[in-house]
Amino acid sequence: MSEARPLIGIVPGDPNGIGPEVMVRALASGHLKAHCRPVVIGCSAIVEQAIALTGLSLRIRSHGDGDRWLDDDGIIEVIESAPYAVDAVRYGHDLPEAGAVSGAWLDHADRLARQGLLQGTVMGPISAKAMDMAGTLASIASHRHDDPAYLLLRSGRLVIAHLTDHIPLREVSAAITQDAVFRLIEKLAQALASWGFGNAKIAVAGFNPHASGTEESGAIAPAIQRARAQGIDVEGPISPDTVFRHCIEGRHDAVIAMYHDQGHIAIKTWGFAGNNVVFLGPPYVHTTVAHGVAHDLAGKGQADCSMLLNAILNAAQLASGRGFFTEQV
Repeated sequence: MSEARPLIGIVPGDPNGIGPEVMVRALASGHLKAHCRPVVIGCSAIVEQAIALTGLSLRIRSHGDGDRWLDDDGIIEVIESAPYAVDAVRYGHDLPEAGAVSGAWLDHADRLARQGLLQGTVMGPISAKAMDMAGTLASIASHRHDDPAYLLLRSGRLVIAHLTDHIPLREVSAAITQDAVFRLIEKLAQALASWGFGNAKIAVAGFNPHASGTEESGAIAPAIQRARAQGIDVEGPISPDTVFRHCIEGRHDAVIAMYHDQGHIAIKTWGFAGNNVVFLGPPYVHTTVAHGVAHDLAGKGQADCSMLLNAILNAAQLASGRGFFTEQV
């Protein structure tokens, strides 16, 4: 197989959730190594525990930065990061120790990607509560203090980038500034171009019914005019009750939503099972799953790995500049 396949780092997520077990299932699926060279950024003990839990016949190889890659479906390559003792695992519980190690693994993957040693990273399901307890929320791309990332959701033809995420609705209006909207349009256009979409067609949803209000006239429309002056193919503001259907119909490659539920309701109504999550902001491809740690399933070896599998395949495809992964796995 060609070494041109991107090197994708996979962070298992919270060790007390389903992350490690769905990760090893995804790695054992046989779908990944034709598209990328996957490597786990974590610790071998947790990976070994997940292998035992799922009953898979896999071996672990600790991988150094300069090691030659082994294309063996029976081997999981692991870059050893912060350790986590197997006897400290408490399935179904939010613990600060788990939040701390989740943050350490994410930080390690981020460093490797920024150094060019990884072409993309994938975040397994994390517990925001455990990370908050540990004080490591800033390790999540969307929570970074210096340059927080934007959340992009994709299901089939529908691709939605969110200007704001987890903030109260009454605070959204103040967050809709000309500079903020322009910055997201610019980041989205740059990302789509790097992913293989060329000069993509972007639509911007309005904030108010029929896209008629002071947010549209004072911030959204001027930001769109600035972006057009830079050669970006962007339309709007478009009424939020129609713009997402327009994207599904192929009129746009992506839509910018003003707030969490405006975009999330559209994507989850259109195609919940096929959700893919990408963070816009890091200087490398960074994806994750659209589900949590599933404490009710953790430790049972029964959790479905399809979302994580697709997150890895999307990271590989986007990092290669070939657009989103569209096959069914």
